[in-house]
Amino acid sequence: MSSKRTPRPNCPGWPRSSALKDAGIVAHHFFLKVSPEVLVKRIDERSFTPDDPAKDEQVRQWCKDRIGPCTAAVDTLPGDTVFLDGELPPKELADSVLTHVSVGRTG
Repeated sequence: MSSKRTPRPNCPGWPRSSALKDAGIVAHHFFLKVSPEVLVKRIDERSFTPDDPAKDEQVRQWCKDRIGPCTAAVDTLPGDTVFLDGELPPKELADSVLTHVSVGRTG
């Protein structure tokens, strides 16, 4: 087995699980599939700093600038990544995650 690793994209918060794996901690990988258009719409509908419209727009632009690198990262995700439909309601997504994490657990 090669020790070479796929370089990670410049995506804030990108999971790095090798330290967890080395510590014997299982990390589950999930990816919400959402189109860039839906992501932009969601970002535009949010208010990050309601008392400062200029700052709000700056934060929105920062978020939008990360859509490309983060969605491109799909090709570098671990092989055991579970892909979820990001258009589903939050409860359905949470239930799906809990189901995947609970598989193989006892008690």
